[in-house]
Parts: sequence; C-alpha cells; structure tokens
Amino acid sequence: MVTEVGDSKMLTVYNTIDNKIINTDKPEEKDTWINMVNPTEEEIAFVTKANGIECDFIKDVLDDDERPRIETENNQILVIINVPIIQNATVIYETIPLGIILTENHFVTVCLQEVDVLKDFATGKVRGMETSKKTRFLFQILYKNASLYLTLLRDIEKKTNEIELALHKSMKNKDLIRLLNLQKSLVYFTTSLKSNEQVMEKMLRTKVLEIYEEDQDLLEDVIIENKQALEMAETYSNISSSMMTSFSSIISNNLNIVMKFLASITIILALPTMLASFFGMNVKIPLATSENGFSIVVGMSVILCFGGIIYLMKRDMF
Repeated sequence: MVTEVGDSKMLTVYNTIDNKIINTDKPEEKDTWINMVNPTEEEIAFVTKANGIECDFIKDVLDDDERPRIETENNQILVIINVPIIQNATVIYETIPLGIILTENHFVTVCLQEVDVLKDFATGKVRGMETSKKTRFLFQILYKNASLYLTLLRDIEKKTNEIELALHKSMKNKDLIRLLNLQKSLVYFTTSLKSNEQVMEKMLRTKVLEIYEEDQDLLEDVIIENKQALEMAETYSNISSSMMTSFSSIISNNLNIVMKFLASITIILALPTMLASFFGMNVKIPLATSENGFSIVVGMSVILCFGGIIYLMKRDMF
C-alpha cells in the first residue's frame, strides 16, 4: 500500500515472504512494516485506528527538535534516534529524528523525510531482514545508522583535506565558509551520536526490549560501531576547530603584514613630499635662481626615497 501526495510516497507498507520484502496493501496484517514519511493527520488517524498505535508516539517524532529516547506505553515501545541527512543546497550534514514503534503485531517507522538509513531495507538489500523479527529489525536499523555516520564522517574528512589544500594557496571566503559548515556538521553529529549511545545503553541495561540471545551480539556490535563513529566525530571536530583557529591567525597575520607594508610606503613617500613642499613655498630659498634647481630637487627626492627604503629594510619593515 502506498499513499502519495504529489510525487512523494508518504505511507508504505511492507512484509517479508520467503526472505523477500514486498509491498502490501494490508497495513492491519500481522508482522508488517509501516513506513510513514511526513504523514498527514488523515494518515496518522488511519494507522492509529487500524493498528491501535499510540497517536502521541507518531506526533512526537514529527518535532524537529525531539531528543532521542526510549519509552513504553500500553505494551508499545517507542525508540527515537537521530539519523544523518545531507542538505544539498549548502552541503551541510544535519540530523533529524527517526521514530521506531514496536507493537505486538507491527513495526512502524516515522520520519519527517525519506532517509538513507531505510532505503536498503525497503529495497531488500539487507540480508537476514524479516519484518516479523521486530527486535532484530530494530538493531539492524541502528547498525545501519551507525555505519552511515561513519561513511559521512569519512566524506567530511575528505572534504576537510580538500579545503585545507585550497586554503594553503588562497584564503578565499568560500573555502572558509565551507570549512565552517563542515565544523557545524561535526557538532550536529557528535551531539546526535552521544544521544543515540544513551538510548542503546539503556536498551542493554534496562532490558526494555525482549532481547533474544542471537540478537545480543548484534546490539553490542551496534554500540561498538556507534562509539567508533562518536570518537571519529569528536576527533574530526577538534581538528576542524584547530584549523579554523589557525587560519584565522594566518589571516590576521597577513593583514598585519599588509598594513606594515602600506605604512612603510607611506613613510617613504612622505620624505620627497616634505622636500617638495619646502621648495614650493613663496619665500626665498636655495637654488631658486639656479637653472638646474629642479633636477637637483628631484635627485634629492630620489636619494631620500632610496635611503628610506634601505633604512626600513634594515629594520625588517619589508
């Protein structure tokens, strides 16, 4: 079953038969996966009525600022995690909440937009995925999410290295803005990964979920993968912050060098200007009646300029 608004799929229902995932038009059928993307009020009402899912669980996820957490109510479990997305307009990596609701008969995912985390599951590219094994399905999504963070972090590292090389050649504002955007992305990732880690540790510690023995190792792998992504994000964030500080110092130093050079030029030009001012006065001065007076004054000005340059070079002003 697919509900469409324009060209975007808003509500999709899947089921696995013979280890193959298929679309179905029976959301009320047992062991189905219902994927909701920015659902309308009508779709929320339809799903909650057909499957008895808590309406507040769905609406909570539609808040951009909803924090990752896990909670239970009426034998239903809500897990909210942050998943990474790419804003193509500015190439900024951000995160948004993804809600996963587990009931006795259904597995529901809710998000404000389509996310890469779920694409491989919807196309059947994840081996061993079954909508009936809800706990394992949840852990597989968590593992895929942590792996996606690692992939995007490597992309950020690659882009940071490219920007660093560009900044070595020229301090362009667009490169500095790109570096700032990547630094912001790393802050988003670090905060989200820490929150996701707390959710997973709560799963392991409190046994909110019924974790089967074969799924225990998978959850531990998810936690390890998430910790690795968190460590990478923190490391890259520190490097990026140091780079911003270093390049700010370089820009400031370059400005000081330019101002120092301009001040030196001003001093040098002031010497012949002062000499010419003396000979331009309407009073009796030396060389006023000499035929070579102008040449002598010009020569004196040139000598003063060269003398000033030599003096400033000795003082390391150039």
